[in-house]
Amino acid sequence: MVKHVVCFKMKDGCSAAAAKEMLLSMRGKGETALSVEVGIGALRSPRSYDLILIVTLADMAALERYQTAGYHAHTVKPYMHTVTETARSVSVDYEADA
Repeated sequence: MVKHVVCFKMKDGCSAAAAKEMLLSMRGKGETALSVEVGIGALRSPRSYDLILIVTLADMAALERYQTAGYHAHTVKPYMHTVTETARSVSVDYEADA
């Protein structure tokens, strides 16, 4: 199993709640994602992020398909680039125990 974790900083005036709904819209779209979890940051400190995405995928091949094809790549990702500071987003992908 692979976990794909992304932390986002929202652009000024953009809604973390709306971005959360867009990310959650990946559920049930026939994507390679086995699960999608999204949370809005509670602390709002200078060093914290505004939004976190955690996606579980079967393997690295599924992660590659998730990144380059389908609803995530063609709808969700472009939207997220318009509402977040992409230069200030961070991600980590790791192999997790089942």
